[in-house]
Amino acid sequence: MGNILLKVHESYRMVVAVCDSDVFGGKLIDGDRVLDLSGAFFDGDALSVAEARNEIVRCVREDATFNFVGKESVALAREIGIVKDEGVMEIDGVPFALVLM
Repeated sequence: MGNILLKVHESYRMVVAVCDSDVFGGKLIDGDRVLDLSGAFFDGDALSVAEARNEIVRCVREDATFNFVGKESVALAREIGIVKDEGVMEIDGVPFALVLM
């Protein structure tokens, strides 16, 4: 089983949800901010880091938008070069980033 859950939502453009498997299923709460990771949006295929990297790179070529949640997922987005440090926020101690290509 992989460490990263990845789900591609087809719309007028692809919306890609990328989430560390260890944070999936919970809610991140920080004051008024709540990020619910328990629904279908982040419930994707379990992939290895290498598999997730390949799928993210493919989706970047398709002009997708991305939602990254978790240390491993955000680190992968940084490694690929689609997220910079200033684009990373934290909620309840967990990093997340939104990317619009």
